[in-house]
Amino acid sequence: MNRKETFVVHILSQENATWQGQVTWLGKNETLTFRSFLELVKLMDNAMEEDKAAG
Repeated sequence: MNRKETFVVHILSQENATWQGQVTWLGKNETLTFRSFLELVKLMDNAMEEDKAAG
């Protein structure tokens, strides 16, 4: 997998030993909110899978 995407991550707070914030996928100019680091990683993974299926 040699595709590259750019995500901008804004950490708004840290509670329960994890991050909460927003992630923006610059390729689609789409912003989503996340409640944990695991959710952040899943959002980015899903975005990459969605892009792979579309292209």
